Amino acid sequence: MKQQQHQSLWRWICVRVLTLAIGSVILIALCMWLRFVIQNLWILHHMPPALREEFALLRQQPALNLARFHQIVDERWGISYSDPSIASSDWITVGVLVVIVIPFIVVFGLRSARPLSAQVSRLATAAGAVARGEFSTRAEQIQKAPTELIQLTENFNAMTGQLERYDRELRASHVAMAHELRSPLTAAIGRLQGMIDGVFEPEPQQLNMVMKQLQHLSRLTDELHLLSLADAGQLSLNKSTLDLTELLQERAVWLKPQAEAAGMAIEILPLRPCLYLGDPFRLAQVFTILMENALRYAAEGKRLKVEIRTLLGGQEIIFRDFGPGVPGDFLPGMFERFTRAESSRARHSGGSGLGLSIARAICVAHGGTLRASLPESGGLQLTVFLPAVEF
Repeated sequence: MKQQQHQSLWRWICVRVLTLAIGSVILIALCMWLRFVIQNLWILHHMPPALREEFALLRQQPALNLARFHQIVDERWGISYSDPSIASSDWITVGVLVVIVIPFIVVFGLRSARPLSAQVSRLATAAGAVARGEFSTRAEQIQKAPTELIQLTENFNAMTGQLERYDRELRASHVAMAHELRSPLTAAIGRLQGMIDGVFEPEPQQLNMVMKQLQHLSRLTDELHLLSLADAGQLSLNKSTLDLTELLQERAVWLKPQAEAAGMAIEILPLRPCLYLGDPFRLAQVFTILMENALRYAAEGKRLKVEIRTLLGGQEIIFRDFGPGVPGDFLPGMFERFTRAESSRARHSGGSGLGLSIARAICVAHGGTLRASLPESGGLQLTVFLPAVEF
């Protein structure tokens, strides 16, 4: 289907104004010309043939008999024909034409300006609805509006779409956040209340249980703070030259006890230096989160393959596990806060539901991306892309 072409606002206004102005002048001139043509044809048609031939000759050469020429004109066209008075028939005709043409100019002018007015009106109505918090509102597009207004309407609708999505995510995030924070807090308060009431003895085991819940609560608040900084574009990075291969190996060694306990082997390929300019601490967070994610949810696959690829535009690090994977419809919201798949990403597995959100936020802060896919042979593949930067 061919996309409709729209004019720019300046051209849109100029075309309509000039069309009305030139069209009005041409219309009045045409009417005056028709009036003279019809009058002349009428008078010449009713002249005797001999008089018509005499007048034709004098019309071509009035100097032959100027008095006779004016006599014929006065007799046939009337003495007022050459009267310079403002009350002459010519001026009266012009006045009548102007009076007749003005309503047409007004009607066609308003009709031509209608798309502009209608589009601005739709935008104003939609903006008022958005100001009232109705983020699902969209401004209707008027087909014959100028290009700038069409683009403004499209951008406005895209903006309201983003606002609607942010509002929906914020509401869902607030509910999930309240639930996630309430769980360890309630557990700690309940355990302390039990010790105060004498239900539990204030022994190290009980205190350690309270401490575990408080540590979990502290970790949640730290993670939420990091995500808030990332959303505001305030996540600071301390960049330095690092070796991605070495950093991945370091994280694998750090997680080796957990990997051995889960019966999983972490394989990093290729084992050659891969220099990059980034924040070692934040990138280590990303690699740790992705490795822990595989250890927590894909241990039955027994293997995590990490592959580094050097591309033309940067570095790509692929984390490929061979576990149960996730449902296909889970992929679009996989990196949202507090998101877990019902089966393989259960809360009891130990995750806060913020890890992948944090990993993506750090990748985005580096100008990169984090995406998920489902390989045909099964499992889950998480791909980190870090754009090339100058050292």
